[in-house]
Amino acid sequence: MASISAAAKASAAFAHKHELAAAAPTQQRQWASSRNRRARGGCVRAVATPAQAPRAPAATGSVKSPMTTTEKILARASERASLEPGENVWVDVDVLMTHDVCGPGTIGIFKQEFGEDAKVWDREKVVIIPDHYIFTSDERANRNVDILRDFCNEQKIKYFYDIKDLSDFRANKDYKGVCHIALAQEGHCRPGEVLLGTDSHTCNAGAFGQFATGIGNTDAGFVMGTGKALLKVPPTIRFILDGEMPPFLLAKDLILQIIGEISVSGATYKSMEFVGSTVESLTMEERMTLCNMVIEAGGKNGVVPADATTFKYLEGKTSVEYEPVYSDAQARFVSDYRIDVSKLEPVVAKPHSPDNRALARECKDVKIDRVYIGSCTGGKTEDFLAAAKVFLASGGKVKVPTFLVPATQKVWMDVYGLTGITVPGSGGKTCLQIFEEAGCDTPASPNCGACLGGPRDTYARMNEPTVCVSTTNRNFPGRMGHKEGQIYLASPFTAAASALTGYVTDPRDFLV
Repeated sequence: MASISAAAKASAAFAHKHELAAAAPTQQRQWASSRNRRARGGCVRAVATPAQAPRAPAATGSVKSPMTTTEKILARASERASLEPGENVWVDVDVLMTHDVCGPGTIGIFKQEFGEDAKVWDREKVVIIPDHYIFTSDERANRNVDILRDFCNEQKIKYFYDIKDLSDFRANKDYKGVCHIALAQEGHCRPGEVLLGTDSHTCNAGAFGQFATGIGNTDAGFVMGTGKALLKVPPTIRFILDGEMPPFLLAKDLILQIIGEISVSGATYKSMEFVGSTVESLTMEERMTLCNMVIEAGGKNGVVPADATTFKYLEGKTSVEYEPVYSDAQARFVSDYRIDVSKLEPVVAKPHSPDNRALARECKDVKIDRVYIGSCTGGKTEDFLAAAKVFLASGGKVKVPTFLVPATQKVWMDVYGLTGITVPGSGGKTCLQIFEEAGCDTPASPNCGACLGGPRDTYARMNEPTVCVSTTNRNFPGRMGHKEGQIYLASPFTAAASALTGYVTDPRDFLV
């Protein structure tokens, strides 16, 4: 359980109000007009960043009742004028993603049910990304990638991000890395669409104002053959985050605060919609962090309304037209949580649950053995820039092994490439230079790494019962390897600060 003081601190910042009647937004926002029309018939046109103008609520046919963003997306995908929570509907799927862990099983079910010679419903809407157990000598893991490759060649899948040369990931021009970040970087995440994936953190894509959720292999096999899925419409919890974001907080702190407040079952089969001035100020990568971990609260999906930040990120990434939708002013929410972000402090999730929240400063006596910075949650470019900021401010060396695992090839190049991004305030230094000066471990090839444990030779896997501060998303027993290992989930700021001291450390010790 979270400590008493942590709970008290959260109570000061969180205001919870049940909204079984209509709930109106706290402020009027300016969104995109209908210039971003999505073509379902397969027509592809160039997409420009829409001009910002006051918007009327997006309509889906003849709207009979106000709807939330999630309800509107599912209504449009099921060709219904309106939907209510609890209804079961067949929806048209825009993108189906699978990877090396679940892909072979999905393919097996597809062939079993539709026939050995069956073709996928749309070879341009199936995205296959090997990313989990890649850089390993484990023959079964290697075989999984072979199965994906054979299937993609057979089906002529357009978006298969293959890897053949395991000795140097850079020799594989198609290889990307962690599926959820690759989906975003390659333009497969678009406002108003339905994206399903055989991974629970598919909800990451909700940051783009779309419905994105994880499904099992059986459902994925059916989608692969038909392009349709049967979904129950989830009710929506709204989280209104306002206030200036303190310079020592990141989106990881926000979502850990929320999960600690509502528990790992607090949003079971519910949509979690994030709005407010703080959310509007977040970058796309930080919004991804927020949506990525809604599954840790039991959420069906997370969603952030698309805005100018979204459209700017998508420039040059997709030529498929899309149409954002937004919650109506009188949409019904299960409940509202109002959060004054300016009052929050850095937090961690103690072993062995993401809702075991505590303030980072309350854990200062917890000695650690290692730090891990990576995964779909905490291995993006901005996550490494955040860690570098702490190392730069300290000017010292890490006290424990500090493992760095970029999520994708693009992140790797941003952080470690010869033309890598320079760290603000560093006098032109790159993350690579700062990490080397701090004594961090040599960066790994981009992949999921030890987040899911994996084969014993997985880079940075916890093969001993050690204590780790990690930017990943789960801290259950055995999650990163050894079943007796202890994992403290934290932001990149807190992870870097802890690496410098060898104890769980509040990043304000270096940033303020």
